Amino acid sequence: MAHTYDPQNIFARILRGEIPNKTVLETQHTLAFHDINPAAPVHVLVIPKGPYVTFDHFAADASAEEIVDFHRTAASVCAMLGIAAGDGYRAITNAGVHGMQEVPHYHLHILGGRVLGRLVERA
Repeated sequence: MAHTYDPQNIFARILRGEIPNKTVLETQHTLAFHDINPAAPVHVLVIPKGPYVTFDHFAADASAEEIVDFHRTAASVCAMLGIAAGDGYRAITNAGVHGMQEVPHYHLHILGGRVLGRLVERA
């Protein structure tokens, strides 16, 4: 699958400072910020600063430093928000049309603060 990155997507614009965000944590390779339309009491997006479209694109093409920084940042966010040691949370990433991806920039949703229900409907 070809991964064509759109540099005008909303997350690219946030990374360039064109659109404000409510930052939770920023590192060399990663930005974590509160979702503007939260689906749970805790809803943070974690995005790499590099131009990656989906999880598989990031996992295949990002440098080891980017991958480690991204995952350590996500872990730090869970700890900062008190959900890592609490009742739990959900980490979700969507890819492509079937995965209902809305923004073509790889991002991890971290949701918590309530019972979230089933992830997908059973067929």
